[in-house]
Amino acid sequence: MIEAMTAQAPGVPGSPADSASPAAAFSRRVVRVVESMEMVEGGGFTVHRPFPTTGLDHFDPFLLLDEMGPAEHAPGEAKGAPEHPHRGFETVTYLLSGEMQHQDSAGHAGVLGPGDVQWMTAGAGVIHSEMPTPAFQQNGGRMHGFQLWVNLPSRDKLMAPRYQDVPSEAIPTVTSPDGLVSVKVIAGESMGARAVIDTRTPICYLHFTIQPGGAVTQPIPEAWHAFVYVVSGEPAVGADARVLTRGTLGILDTAEAAVRIGVPAGASGPAQLLLIGGEPLSEPIARYGPFVMNTRAEIIEAVEDYRAGRFGKLPTNS
Repeated sequence: MIEAMTAQAPGVPGSPADSASPAAAFSRRVVRVVESMEMVEGGGFTVHRPFPTTGLDHFDPFLLLDEMGPAEHAPGEAKGAPEHPHRGFETVTYLLSGEMQHQDSAGHAGVLGPGDVQWMTAGAGVIHSEMPTPAFQQNGGRMHGFQLWVNLPSRDKLMAPRYQDVPSEAIPTVTSPDGLVSVKVIAGESMGARAVIDTRTPICYLHFTIQPGGAVTQPIPEAWHAFVYVVSGEPAVGADARVLTRGTLGILDTAEAAVRIGVPAGASGPAQLLLIGGEPLSEPIARYGPFVMNTRAEIIEAVEDYRAGRFGKLPTNS
């Protein structure tokens, strides 16, 4: 139903850091903590979602973040996302464990394994499916990963769809000289390494692992919106070393051009986290399920194009 569509103003981060703190001279602060909500998606798999929820619709230029699992699946139990359309944004799938296979109406297909990334620019529109591989479905195992939706600027919303399938071994990974911090650079730059993935909107997508006693100061352009999502452990984030727990998202202010993240030396174990940031588009958003455009008229056009078969079909349905 088109009536279910909503048009939202661009998301903005919280208030600036307290300049009275000496550490505020070099690090952003966490100004809001968002708890993930457990939901069921696709063919029946569980995700933990910090946004979009009733408390946070989106975080410009990001539209959605889902943590898939972690879940242990018995043989024959794993679920995926059967065919579904997309238009007007990008989906980024990053697996930590498990196996997924994907295909689309433009003839692309591939398999994602642990550490692999698929960056799909839906653009003008595709039909897409993401399902467990036959081997994973037969044997079962642990499925854990993330999907991020990145909005496209209005000039790119109807561009030709494209894919960047990047295996784990091609994604730059750097370890600090003291061995206490490592980072996987999915997008952007960190610790002297630059990502191999090309993005339509300037963003960073960094997966840090920080051992007890370790810390990193990551540059972030002042105009960018940014957040930290905790995968495991309890990192201390920002100028006031605010401790975040597993499954929480910490929104950073925009007062400084870097954020410091560390793990106390006495911590029981390392912390893993995603640091994701990007240049806000500051454009109107019209959103209806898997279609994200700038106006209601463009959403109606997207639905009509999909119903008329202009997005094509998956090969298995040809």
